[in-house]
Amino acid sequence: MALLNSEPRLGTVRRPRLLVSVDGQAVENAVSARVTSNNHYAADRFSLVVALGNTPPAAWMSSDRLIVDVGVAMDGGRASLIQGEVDQLEMDAVRRLVFLSGRDLTARLIEARTQESFSNRTASEIASLLAQRRGLSADVTQTTTPVGRYWQLQRDRITLDQFSRATTEWDLLVTLAGLEGFDVWVTGTTLHFRPARAAQATAFTLRASNGPFGRANVTGLRLERSLTLARDIEVVVKSWNARQQQAFIRIARRRRGSGRGEVQRHVYIVPNLTPDEALKLAQRRLAELTRHERVVVAEMPGELAMAPRTTIRLEGTQTDFDQEYWIDEVDRTLHVSRGFTQTLRARNASTSSQATSPAARSAAE
Repeated sequence: MALLNSEPRLGTVRRPRLLVSVDGQAVENAVSARVTSNNHYAADRFSLVVALGNTPPAAWMSSDRLIVDVGVAMDGGRASLIQGEVDQLEMDAVRRLVFLSGRDLTARLIEARTQESFSNRTASEIASLLAQRRGLSADVTQTTTPVGRYWQLQRDRITLDQFSRATTEWDLLVTLAGLEGFDVWVTGTTLHFRPARAAQATAFTLRASNGPFGRANVTGLRLERSLTLARDIEVVVKSWNARQQQAFIRIARRRRGSGRGEVQRHVYIVPNLTPDEALKLAQRRLAELTRHERVVVAEMPGELAMAPRTTIRLEGTQTDFDQEYWIDEVDRTLHVSRGFTQTLRARNASTSSQATSPAARSAAE
């Protein structure tokens, strides 16, 4: 997404304009659009309302594939919010409105069934190959392990196992991303397959109240905290390595500042890992669990800098919630008469907690 160097402030007069094209043709009578971008290994979604006016719907009603681009022009710049394919089309013949809804180009991978074995290819090679097949460019970080080695002695095992007829190319990519500690998503016409949670600069600062560093820029703010996830958490990974003929346990723990209280234990049994792979898996699972401890839901004027997988900083609540968060979801709505607004959801662990990796244990313990 192209970014605009503007920060919405309450009371500022803005003139955002909705930009919509269908199959490369500009649509002049778009009434409203809603675009939801997420960080959930799922397609981003859009919905549109278009007044018929002089727009002939005949081609839309008869086509079996419509490509939509939804964007915004604001403050002298413009940005695309989503490119995708229409899943559902409806027409209100009395009110003269057309309703379009669909997903981004992740849908091409979600709809593609596969039964192939990729035993001798690496995860990055598979990601690049599938992107090319679906007409997507590839932003892929190179990996080195052939996927057949994930199962070691089962050298002829099909990557997608015995249920391959019900598996999609997207399921395969998500599985490989999990094995490699990667993230996978689509923006525009590009498939991204990269290490998860790469360090990035904070995209935006949310201010709950006026202060020395700026004015409040949210119209609504909900703060949530899971007391269950706020306790000490321990993730245990148990594995039996068939090649090494060895069983072992690896542990990762998150402690609160006080270090007191009952420890929650989450146990995962995963065969044929190496000790290092088991430790990395424990650390990833611990990070995934703890990042749900604190959740921020903010309503605010629409802007274009925020996106899932980037971070924000919250200020002005005068509580422990004032810290950084990872953005999970941004839900933007633009209406020709009601303006441009958005709701975002972000989460993170408390910054007062500490992640540790206790010593490895043998399986006999």
